[in-house]
Amino acid sequence: MSPSPSSAALGTGLRFAVVGNPENRRTTMFADAVRAAGHRAPRLLAWRDVLRGRYAFLPGEFVRIDSPGENTEVDRLLRGTDDPTRVEGTALWYRRFTTAVREVTGAARGAGAVPSADPEEIAVMFDKRRCHARLAAAGVPVPPALTGPLGGWEELREGLETARIRRAFVKPAHGSSASGVVALAVAGPGRVRATTSVETTPDGRLFNSLRVRHYDSEPEVAALVDALAPDGIHVERWLPKASQGGRAADLRVVVVAGRATHAVVRTSRHPMTNLHLGGARGDLDAAREAIRAAGGSFDDALDTAERAAACFPGTLCVGVDVLPSTGWRRFTVGEVNAFGDLLPRLTGLPGSGAEGLDTYGVQVAAVPAAMRHTEHEEHHHDATG
Repeated sequence: MSPSPSSAALGTGLRFAVVGNPENRRTTMFADAVRAAGHRAPRLLAWRDVLRGRYAFLPGEFVRIDSPGENTEVDRLLRGTDDPTRVEGTALWYRRFTTAVREVTGAARGAGAVPSADPEEIAVMFDKRRCHARLAAAGVPVPPALTGPLGGWEELREGLETARIRRAFVKPAHGSSASGVVALAVAGPGRVRATTSVETTPDGRLFNSLRVRHYDSEPEVAALVDALAPDGIHVERWLPKASQGGRAADLRVVVVAGRATHAVVRTSRHPMTNLHLGGARGDLDAAREAIRAAGGSFDDALDTAERAAACFPGTLCVGVDVLPSTGWRRFTVGEVNAFGDLLPRLTGLPGSGAEGLDTYGVQVAAVPAAMRHTEHEEHHHDATG
């Protein structure tokens, strides 16, 4: 594990701004952490205003770029639809969102402020194909994946047959929160099963629901994949996961300033472990013991997460989905999330330097070092220039 972030006394000189949705608990919990550290409450710049060009930054501010999710008006501005439950539209969302992040971070740097994330890194994290390729190139263990564009079911099926993959996750390239994710099993001609939270309508539209369901006919599965493909899909081998209490289990590890600070076990009766789809927090101590009994070390899981986060050095905090194999013997990385820090009531891992702090508190504590690093880089760039 890498050295812990600075925990030195902060004083009251730091100024924070947050680009987020005012009503979202991500924003409110970060503001609480800023005040708890003795700083003034952060300035809030609402995404609905930012997307209309109404924002400005102050010299010396630390600017947290937060999730634009869970706001109907913002979703409409990004995806061009009035129904936030629609699955389609992620490619348009991606183009508009990444453009906005580039503009916001550029304006922040131009004003002498320091953004929390690099815009190009966010663009990679929000494209599962590019993220998978970057991790693989860095030697981070990831599931085998299909490469090249996939135009629909026929191309997907041919690609799976060529790669000899019988079970795969089909993911919208720019999706989040398991939206549109399909756990696909192919047993032979006409024998398929798709497990997903996507509900299809008779006219072919796709909607997110809170109920995981199965599609067992090839025409249904083909229609589902054909509807997802225009926005781009990422397809990777469905690796058997470890289990806890008879439920599939994985780990969400939060990495702040290069250091794994928080971890939670997520369990589910379904292939997707997201909490809103019936997933539940598992027992981290039991997971540690299972790893030890298998001859491994929990630090191996944390090191895997830190290696993934190191592929995005310009972003202060990421959430890494670590997939333990059956028996808790090996670890691969499923995804790296730019906004993967929403873990309420969870305090830092022992020995991480984040003991007693939630995910937002440790980010606030890491900001002084991040700003000093940015200043050093800028001075170095000026000198070499």
